[in-house]
Amino acid sequence: MDRLMPMHLHLSAIGSITARGPTLAKIAAGLELIGRDFFDLFEVRRPGGVSCMADLLARQGQRLHLCLRHAGAEFRGLAMTDAADGIVLNLSFGIGVVDAVRTHSLTDADFAATDLTVELLYLVEVKRAVMGELQRLNLRLQGAKSQAEELAMTDTLTGLRNRRALDLALARTVASDNPFALLRLDLDHFKAVNDRLGHAAGDHVLRVVAKVLANETRADDLVARVGGDEFVILLPRLTNLTRVTWVADRIIAGVAQPILFDGQICQIGASAGVTVSTLYGMCNAQVMLNDADRALYAAKRAGRGRVMTFSPDLALD
Repeated sequence: MDRLMPMHLHLSAIGSITARGPTLAKIAAGLELIGRDFFDLFEVRRPGGVSCMADLLARQGQRLHLCLRHAGAEFRGLAMTDAADGIVLNLSFGIGVVDAVRTHSLTDADFAATDLTVELLYLVEVKRAVMGELQRLNLRLQGAKSQAEELAMTDTLTGLRNRRALDLALARTVASDNPFALLRLDLDHFKAVNDRLGHAAGDHVLRVVAKVLANETRADDLVARVGGDEFVILLPRLTNLTRVTWVADRIIAGVAQPILFDGQICQIGASAGVTVSTLYGMCNAQVMLNDADRALYAAKRAGRGRVMTFSPDLALD
């Protein structure tokens, strides 16, 4: 008989296998097919009741669902008679072709050049490549989005949070109904540094102040630069005024340390105003910011370089 296509079987009139394609030989490695009875090696699962050659002949042109018993491989097939009263079975893997290729290490040489399976495998590979590229692109876009969002929430000079980040954090904190403190800080004598040494010196001072603020606060506190030399610190779960005042005093002491710039000493200070959410029946972020601001300017009026806490009496000053 002429050489069979990779996925063909030839059966004699009595049902013995007389020839098989090279791909079937690979799948049934270690199992001799030639000369064996087809129904000893293969089970026709659908349609039911196919257990002999007469049944197979009666179902020519019908789609068959077969299983190679000893290899666990499943096939789809069509039976056709040949001139010698035998049967040629044209087999394929159907939708299981991708798993079959992986399991049996098949290549394009295991399929006929005209077999649409090769096109299917090509499409699967293309899809895998496209999906992989889309996934990588999506990760890059997510990274770019996260980076953009981070930049949108960051003060570019100091690396602290900006006013937008503060507003969002305040809104979340108020909505959570968790207690918190607000500390508003303003630098003293900062304008004199800019006037005497220039804006480069002022920028350097602001960066040093930012480090002081970061060092004197907790990891989950939010430190924001909200103006030229104005800062706001959100302290979640901290409402003990003695403790908040202690934090403010440490910041003020740190800011008061001499700052060296280009061989020149920059001497500044800081004043702070504090309020806590437990002072309010209904917490309002803007009201608290305003009250911390009133306390801040009370500290400046009292001589600078100190912290004042908000009280209703203070609000009337």
